[in-house]
Amino acid sequence: MQINNSLSKDRVTLRGMHYQLGPAAETKVVRCLHGALWDAVLDLHPGSATFGQSFGARLSAESRRMMYVPRGFAHGFLTLEGDTEALYLVSAFYKPSRERGVRWDDPHFAIAWPAKPRVISEKDTQQRDFDPAWHLES
Repeated sequence: MQINNSLSKDRVTLRGMHYQLGPAAETKVVRCLHGALWDAVLDLHPGSATFGQSFGARLSAESRRMMYVPRGFAHGFLTLEGDTEALYLVSAFYKPSRERGVRWDDPHFAIAWPAKPRVISEKDTQQRDFDPAWHLES
């Protein structure tokens, strides 16, 4: 349905952890086109045996590895090199009213990032602490 492209000029720039609720929930396939990044997914699918667990992997233009992000998972990445470009295929159109985000350093989840971010957008620094009533409403 949609193709997103992200270019981060600076090394150790954080993007995420983003997702959409209900019928706007997305499946994504992510690939690094230039540079390298640490791609992370977080299971927020209610009732899942792995709820609250995260997984991360290094994606680079050189390796050509991709990350599959299932519906109900938050997604984000941390650039490992300057001028890192990511491309992701998304199964649903962006709906601002259905968008949610989990703070990258929320202690409820303890996502294992390879480094502390140096650049974070205002939107990502202002994400709420995890609250199931807000983060998981349908």
